[in-house]
Amino acid sequence: MGNQGPLTGVRVIELAGIGPGPFAAMMLADLGADVVRVDRIARGGFGDLPGDLLNRNRRSIAVDLRSSGGCEVVLTLVAGADALVEGFRPGVTERLGLGPEACLAVNPGLVYGRMTGWGQDGPLAHTAGHDIDYLALTGALHGVGRAGERPVPPMNLLGDFGGGGMMLALGVVAALYAVRAGAPGQVVDAAIVDGVSVLATQIHSLRRAGRWQDARGVNLLDGGAPCYDTYECADGRYLAVGALEPRFYAELVRLTGFPLDGDEAPDRSDPANWPALRAAWARLFRSRSRDEWTELLAGTDACVAPVLDWAEAPEHPHMAARQVFVDHGGVAQPAPAPRFSGTPTSVRRPPPRPGGHTDELLAEAGYDAARIAALRTAGAVA
Repeated sequence: MGNQGPLTGVRVIELAGIGPGPFAAMMLADLGADVVRVDRIARGGFGDLPGDLLNRNRRSIAVDLRSSGGCEVVLTLVAGADALVEGFRPGVTERLGLGPEACLAVNPGLVYGRMTGWGQDGPLAHTAGHDIDYLALTGALHGVGRAGERPVPPMNLLGDFGGGGMMLALGVVAALYAVRAGAPGQVVDAAIVDGVSVLATQIHSLRRAGRWQDARGVNLLDGGAPCYDTYECADGRYLAVGALEPRFYAELVRLTGFPLDGDEAPDRSDPANWPALRAAWARLFRSRSRDEWTELLAGTDACVAPVLDWAEAPEHPHMAARQVFVDHGGVAQPAPAPRFSGTPTSVRRPPPRPGGHTDELLAEAGYDAARIAALRTAGAVA
């Protein structure tokens, strides 16, 4: 297959889960790691969506984790791996005999990555939750929404994937680097509440400086400022305006001809003027279609972009030129990121069928045909 990315040669065992865990495993696999997904037999893949792109670039073995034979298989795989990632509630893998202590016993240099919402300890550690709950506790959810209106869930991109899976992938890579430099194996405790709080570091800094109000929708970067907002156009579609700096705002004003006749352009530096200024901009942008504004402003420093829908995004000339989306096996999908000049990444494998590589992986781990057959008969693997 040629060069597969900067993590080529790294073996990762993934105990199948949903959301941020598979995303972290996908990131590692996209970067070239050989990721083995351990799916559960009982459900044909835990939380599995057929063809789920989060499961790309890896092989799958189906195992009954509650059986002694299944536990033995996983520990055998762990013994030959560099890292393991799991996303169960605290204590679950310990009860299965696959917790950090058991895994580090068979592989002292292992990096054991754990993905949870609340973390491995704390009063809420053992309670259920979802992305929206974790965001609520960090303060981030409070800050998303229009002034005077209720908070708006920002999909699950901020918590599950940004503060969760991405932080776990970074943590695993950092720990692998440490182990290869001579450190012992260790546990990476990646919690969404931790990760989202780190993502919000700049907001906390602005608050300390008196440059961020706790009320949502009234600040420079949360839709409060008219120069950093979305506007409806004549065709009902939208533009995103991000002309924060004076020179970019001046360019926007020059190119658009703002304001329209009869409108005033009050000083934008005074937040008291923002409502009137926003109304003036809104009137102007409703005078043309989204694509007409895009044609006028494209390639300039006015900091304006069309708000594209999911189908439009891959077709945009910039996205197409950079091949932000790729086709693999007839399936269009986001390309691996980031990019590397010397160790290029790629989509190498489609999402596997749960258990689709069981025999192959067991043979690689040293199991002969008779032992594999016995494990199948016992229901330990499938």
